[in-house]
Amino acid sequence: MEEKEIQEVETVETAETAEVVETETIVEEKPAKGRKASNPKGKGKRKIETVENAPQSEWKERVVQIRRVTKVVKGGKKLSFRAIVIVGNGKGQVGVGCAKASEVIIAIQKAIAEGRKNLISVPIFKTTIPHPIVGRSGAGSVMLRPASQGTGVIAGGAVRAVLELAGIENILSKSLGSKSPLNAANATLEALKELRTFNDVAKKRGLSLKEMLN
Repeated sequence: MEEKEIQEVETVETAETAEVVETETIVEEKPAKGRKASNPKGKGKRKIETVENAPQSEWKERVVQIRRVTKVVKGGKKLSFRAIVIVGNGKGQVGVGCAKASEVIIAIQKAIAEGRKNLISVPIFKTTIPHPIVGRSGAGSVMLRPASQGTGVIAGGAVRAVLELAGIENILSKSLGSKSPLNAANATLEALKELRTFNDVAKKRGLSLKEMLN
């Protein structure tokens, strides 16, 4: 009999303590009267909705290279960073930007701004380029050739970044000159500048498109 009484007392105590703990947690969750809650309901949801509904920019940036460069001045050496960034919308417009600054983030921002100033329009014919071409810039030389559907972008480094952000899906390329990313990117940009569509060539020759192709 004594053992049973002891067990009953223990169960009652544990139940009471559990009830006390539950009431305490409820009181902590509720804000005190006359005070504003630190995180009122709906505040976080509004922020999420504004982020989701914010319009996304069609421009894409890709950092190709970041290097630390030095400039010899009267007092010694001045350190800075150089950033090369490719800017494009994937719909036939692309540009290359190169800028220097004392900090990496500022150099990237300046390169993006310069790339958007130097945008060019690329004629795309059935997800590829209309004809083969070779572009040159300084010691860099890049050869571009059209490819059939399903080939993909056969390129590497800065050349691949320029072609992908321009919106070209199938192309063959080969870098024939300098391996510098800046020279390769500028050479690719020069090659894309010189591309001509069939309609442009037909107008210059004074022919219709069907007559020129036949």
